[in-house]
Amino acid sequence: MYGSERPRRRRGRGLRIVVLTLLVFLIVGVVVLDRFSNSYAENVIAEKVATEVANQKAESSRPVVTIAGVPFLTQVVAGKYEEIQIELPDFKAQTGTGETIRMDLLDIRARDVKAPLSALRGQGDVVAGSVTGTGTIDYQLLADATGQKDLKLAEKDGKLVGSGVLAITQTQEFPVSASADLKVADGRVQVRFSDVSTPGLTVNPLIQSQVDGFVQQMAFELDVPKLPLNLVIQELQPLPEGLRFTFGASDVNLAAAGV
Repeated sequence: MYGSERPRRRRGRGLRIVVLTLLVFLIVGVVVLDRFSNSYAENVIAEKVATEVANQKAESSRPVVTIAGVPFLTQVVAGKYEEIQIELPDFKAQTGTGETIRMDLLDIRARDVKAPLSALRGQGDVVAGSVTGTGTIDYQLLADATGQKDLKLAEKDGKLVGSGVLAITQTQEFPVSASADLKVADGRVQVRFSDVSTPGLTVNPLIQSQVDGFVQQMAFELDVPKLPLNLVIQELQPLPEGLRFTFGASDVNLAAAGV
């Protein structure tokens, strides 16, 4: 009696081990398939974004795409994606007036993305509830883009400050600095200066008119180039490393925009 139970117990333990082993292989297989599908989708999106950037006569290194959310296949079945991140390193684009805008990185986030299964086969819309983008332009590059010789831009106490050298006479030069008033209107960045500082300069009415004229010449406007995914400029923020641009769009059809 006891001898017959022992083989059954061994067979039972062996069966459990086989089942557990199969479950482990199944789980590993599902994880590998999920990650492979995720990587494949990211590469497809990266290729399409690269094509759109080229079509807009802009440039960047190869886009880096990350589809957030785990598991990926669950999102595919549901037709909803938490977030798609698109990074465009070394982004360059020309404005309508010929200036070149450069950003080390244009970071784009598409959130609340809805895409039916048919959209993955090229049929149907892929719609993002919101799309945001951020990029920073180096102050020297920004000053160069204005075309103004010797204009210096920097951040101070959270504000954009412009500075230059005013020649009062052929032998007298004085530094002039002023805080920038930033405004976005009709896709253009408008920069005007106020709160002027002229250390070491004794101001009289004649010199004041020279200072006022110099500060007016410091003012500039800059076109914002056409960006992927219908992004439009929304906000400007001076940072120590450069001027941060924030772009946005809502209810964007990513398929129609090239993704």
